[in-house]
Amino acid sequence: MTTIDVSIMGQPYRLVCKEGEEIALKQAVAYLDERMSAIRDAGKIKGTDRIAVMAALGIAADFLGTRSADGPFANMPLAEVHEKITAMNALLDGALAPQERLF
Repeated sequence: MTTIDVSIMGQPYRLVCKEGEEIALKQAVAYLDERMSAIRDAGKIKGTDRIAVMAALGIAADFLGTRSADGPFANMPLAEVHEKITAMNALLDGALAPQERLF
């Protein structure tokens, strides 16, 4: 096993991966950092947890849309996928708002 130090949105993480998988993991970290930073920089979503969830939803939608012609997003226009993600974000906002007041 190999340990690598990375940064996602300026936050340091120490990750472990199998020997020979370091480059792939660093590429995944760079991709995630890019997606999360773009969401943060858009200014509509606050909180690292929310940003991570929205990035994960976007990446999952991308993956499912390209993974299978029969996938849930395969025949859906990109605008509709975006609307669904926006609706999920609104649902998350409502669910997480009470927690944010605690901090």
